[in-house]
Amino acid sequence: MAGNAIDQTRRMLSLVTYLRERPGARVAEVARAFGISEDELIADLDVLPLCGTSFRGGDLLDIDTDGERIWWHNPDDVAEPLRLAADEATALLVAARAVATLPGLRESDREALLRATAKLEAAAGEVAGASSRLSVTFESEGGVFADVDRAISERRRLWLRYYSPARDEVTEREVDPIRLFAVGHTYMEAWCRLSEARRTFRLDRVVEIKLLDEASDPPPIELRDLSDPSTGLVQTGAEDPEVVVEVGPGGRWVAEYYPHDSAEELSDGALRITLRAPDPGSLRRLALRLGRDGRIVAPQGLADSARDAARQALAAYGE
Repeated sequence: MAGNAIDQTRRMLSLVTYLRERPGARVAEVARAFGISEDELIADLDVLPLCGTSFRGGDLLDIDTDGERIWWHNPDDVAEPLRLAADEATALLVAARAVATLPGLRESDREALLRATAKLEAAAGEVAGASSRLSVTFESEGGVFADVDRAISERRRLWLRYYSPARDEVTEREVDPIRLFAVGHTYMEAWCRLSEARRTFRLDRVVEIKLLDEASDPPPIELRDLSDPSTGLVQTGAEDPEVVVEVGPGGRWVAEYYPHDSAEELSDGALRITLRAPDPGSLRRLALRLGRDGRIVAPQGLADSARDAARQALAAYGE
């Protein structure tokens, strides 16, 4: 599947150039030129009008077909040099400066980033001055980041003392690091030798870390798609606390988005969902998001804290 998607992307990039030089090209001839079926070509043409030069949704490719010929109505507009709007340039500059300050970043990567930032500043003009008044501060986890990054580069095992908020305890473990990634916070995905399973560690919860001389040797595993809720960041285990949530018809999406042990049908389209959470406190935000469409039933302490959070939010809104 991934290979097909990559092949299609490459083909469509070439297809844009091909069609721009051949207005009114015949479907059969284009399909033959690219070595694909006419159905595959039509599928590509269905996707191309969703592409363009701006993430705002404008400047999209205006391409259509009558089944025999292919017409591109705005090739000259799309071919104009790409120019960044003020907010786009500001976002890029702020992000680039922030990443350049990350501890543990390889010096060659930092220098390349700074060169690219300088070129962007020159092109952005006055916008660059405005962006310099904005900044992003990363969490104070630099030493941990540097050690993890080094361990990955040198293929070395790590020793950790790690705080688990779900159990409110600090554990010691050895791990074979696999990768670093950021989703709100910075995380390390690793093979944990204590549990003999893949685990995700939030860097700001690492109490102590040491590089070991022993070689890192994680088993061959497929990297998870972090955008997929069924395989992504939040992974639960049998030892994690159990949470029961009741949702109305407007909250049934919870059963589709959150991995759960059971979903019991109630009256009037409601559901009682039982799930496990490494950090149950994080589900308070879910309760606030659900509003009248759902509530946390158990554990009682979590249900009470969710109600308190809702009252405080309403009080702040009233003020």
